[in-house]
Amino acid sequence: MSGLATSVAMLTVLTWSYLVLARGGFWRLKDAKPAASDKAAIRGGVVAVVPARNEAELIGPVVTALVNQSVAMPVLLVDDESTDGTADAARWAAEKAGKTDALIVIQSKPLPTGWTGKLWAVHQGIERARALHPAWLLLVDADVVHGPETVANLSLVAAQGPYDLVSFMVKLHCENLPERLLIPAFVYFFFMLYPPAWIRDTRRSTAGAAGGCMLVNAETLERAGGLESIRGAVIDDCSLARLLKQHDGRLWMGPTDQSRSVRRYETFSHIGRMISRTAFYQLRHSSLLLLCTIVGMVITYLVPPLLLLTRSRLTIFMGAAAWLAMTITYSTMVRYYRLNRAWALTLPLAALFYLGATIHSAVRYWNGCGGDWKGRIQDVQDRHVTETPLS
Repeated sequence: MSGLATSVAMLTVLTWSYLVLARGGFWRLKDAKPAASDKAAIRGGVVAVVPARNEAELIGPVVTALVNQSVAMPVLLVDDESTDGTADAARWAAEKAGKTDALIVIQSKPLPTGWTGKLWAVHQGIERARALHPAWLLLVDADVVHGPETVANLSLVAAQGPYDLVSFMVKLHCENLPERLLIPAFVYFFFMLYPPAWIRDTRRSTAGAAGGCMLVNAETLERAGGLESIRGAVIDDCSLARLLKQHDGRLWMGPTDQSRSVRRYETFSHIGRMISRTAFYQLRHSSLLLLCTIVGMVITYLVPPLLLLTRSRLTIFMGAAAWLAMTITYSTMVRYYRLNRAWALTLPLAALFYLGATIHSAVRYWNGCGGDWKGRIQDVQDRHVTETPLS
């Protein structure tokens, strides 16, 4: 038994050695705001496209922030069959800001076979934007409020690359207990899966983006086949990034304090549903990958604190070393969210929750109700077409 514990401990230490030293430095967060001396505008206009489905409570400040950007641009809001007055709330916000002409509301057409709802809404916005001949498309979520220089800074990053897709990982809401335990971990795990340094590296196939705030080169997107090429994707942002990189597009992603999500996750179940919506899709619906994920997360996050309960000094030492590496790397995200440093010790608990949500995601998929988002099931077993309405 002691030999097994020692072997598992060694595997845990090797895993964390790799993550710390050879995973693209994913845990080193860098300020995405360009230095003032680097400022230089990109060429061509920008058009913002905002898909919105039943976002009346949140859309007002979102629209206000977009029409007040330092970079003047039209804002196309695609009302995705909302029933709560989302479009009226958006128009009222634009009128109150004195920018009525900057907002164009588009009523979405019925969802066609083969498309997921968000991508269909964004696609309609892009089709409408073509008449305005923009060089760049700002694709943003309907729950993110942007600082006045957000688009300008995205443009600067794009110009300095030059990059074809620039995205900011927006600051998620993080105030209550469930959010403090799980939201920083969400961003940490995301950067671990998609290290920003690897995304920027044209020699690597790693491609990722943060869908809440993306600036896309319109010509590059069209050359890659447009959103029709990924119309059934559930994880739309990373699918878009992968599409562009496959067509020689250059990508950039980084965190920002300039844009913040105003969506609150009041309970653990709210965050659990958010994770379950895409987790098994991320694993390509593979039972083998699910099993590997379970084993990997146990060895990486749960074994280190458990090793402290063993009787061997060697396994205790290796468990402490692994947990220390975990805590140090996670502390950068904890500081980013301005939490007490003690929260860095809670990553094993957060990982256990994410593991449970991933298993729950697989169960929901097998039961035919995967990817539930605002009344739509968008990840159905044994169907190439992935979105159906809930009864």
